[in-house]
This record gives sequence, C-alpha cells and structure tokens, in this order.
Amino acid sequence: MEWIERLNKSIIYIEENIAEEIDYEQIARVACCSSYHFQRMFAYMAGTSLSEYIRRRRMSLAAADLQGGDEKILDVALKYGYNSPTAFNRAFQSVHGIAPSLVKKSGVSVKSYPPISFKITVKGVEEMNYRIEKKEAFRIVGVCSPLHKEMEKNFEVVPQMWQKVSADSTIPKLVSMMNIPPTGVLGVSLCNDDEEWKYFIAVASTAPADDGMEEYMVPEFTWAVFPGEGSMPHSIQELEQRIITEWLPTSGYEYTNGPDLELYLNADPQNAKFEVWIPVTKK
Repeated sequence: MEWIERLNKSIIYIEENIAEEIDYEQIARVACCSSYHFQRMFAYMAGTSLSEYIRRRRMSLAAADLQGGDEKILDVALKYGYNSPTAFNRAFQSVHGIAPSLVKKSGVSVKSYPPISFKITVKGVEEMNYRIEKKEAFRIVGVCSPLHKEMEKNFEVVPQMWQKVSADSTIPKLVSMMNIPPTGVLGVSLCNDDEEWKYFIAVASTAPADDGMEEYMVPEFTWAVFPGEGSMPHSIQELEQRIITEWLPTSGYEYTNGPDLELYLNADPQNAKFEVWIPVTKK
C-alpha cells in the first residue's frame, strides 16, 4: 500500500539523520501528511511515540559505539545531539537502565532497538461503522490552550483542560451556547504545520464568544465519521487506534491537513457516546 510505503520511507529518513537534529515536519513531508497526523499515526502503529522511538534508536546506537570503540562518553553524547552529559546520562539510563560509564564492563547487558518497519496486518474480525460526510465550514466557540509540537508533551495538557472545564461552569455555559450542528461538546485539535497548534473544548455556535473564550471557523472538509461508546478515555483511544491501524490503510482515503474532532454526545464518562471526525481526501 502506498500509505504504508510512505511511512517506511519516513523511517529511512530518520535512520539517515539519526545523528542530526531531526525535523518532525520534514519527516511528515516524507510521509505526505502534517506533523500532527504523522505523530498520531506513528504512535498508534508503532505502539510508542515518535520522540521515544528516536530516543531508543539513538541510545541503542550510542551503546554500540561505547561497547565497540574507544570513543569518550562526551563525544558519543555530542554525536547524538546531547550537549549536556547529564541529559545524555539520563536518556541512556532511561533506555538501558545503567549509566553509560558501565557499558564497557564485562557482562553488562544493554538493550537493542532495531529500526521498525510497517506492514499491513489483516484483522477485520470486528466491524467498524463509519460514514463519509461533506460539511460546509462552521464556527466553534470555546476555551483553548496551545499545544506542543512534540505530541508526547500534550498527554498532560489535554486531560488537564478537560478536568478544569468539568470542575468549573464552562461545560454548562458552552452547552447553552450550542445552536448549530454538529450537536455536542467538541474536542478540536488544530495542528496545521503553518500555525500555532491549539486544542479547543468548544461547541458549534453562532453566539458571541464570552470573555475568556475564543472562536474558530472550521473549514469545509470531507470527514470520515466514526461513532463509539464506552468508558472514557479508553474507549475513544481504542477507536482512534483502530481507525489508524485498520480503516485508514485500506479505505481508499488518506488524511488531509485539517483539524481532528471528537464530538461528545452525552456527559457520562463511564458510558460515553461520541464520534471521531477525521478530515480525509480520496486517494
């Protein structure tokens, strides 16, 4: 599949630049998608974040360098982009469980993480319901927070946002402003490579934005929409993983450069009903 081939080309790019500063946007360009969508796809396909994969590969190569030659620890650290010996030591121990100074000792074990490769695995045991919907641009209003370009760092930002709006009066206020479809509370990831990344908790509305709120016009897109239900956040994460690993590679569609939407249709986190909207284009 062309999509899988592009992912594998991105791995080749990483390997060819493993001792350099790696530009996530350039990796994504190799895979013909945005940095945000690439990092999401990579994490679900590989089972680890892009930043952690690169860290493991560098520390795997660093261990081999230290075992097999007379290079100094500082030289190896600099080779793989660590200007601080402390930072290198921390990264090395996080991967191998020992300090780099111990690698040359006889009988010491280190870990090896070879380059990964992607392939299609036929599953299809469990059905997936979805619809393709072309929707005109619509306005959202809500609260937002900047996101990091390295997605791993956002695993704390987004849950903290939801905890905050669940504890104060934000959700009822948003629901009272909701007056156009799609109907429900939205989690919107705005992650265009040319703009600051943001995450919105919002509703579709024509009402004026209250103090402390922002508005955004979601552009017209074709969306692949997947319904789901279950306890949060496990159920929606599981659905998103299946979309990336099962549906997208064989669907005839691919990601286009637009926001991702999570549409929450009720307020019960233990028995949530929701939809995942991803912007797509026909291959």
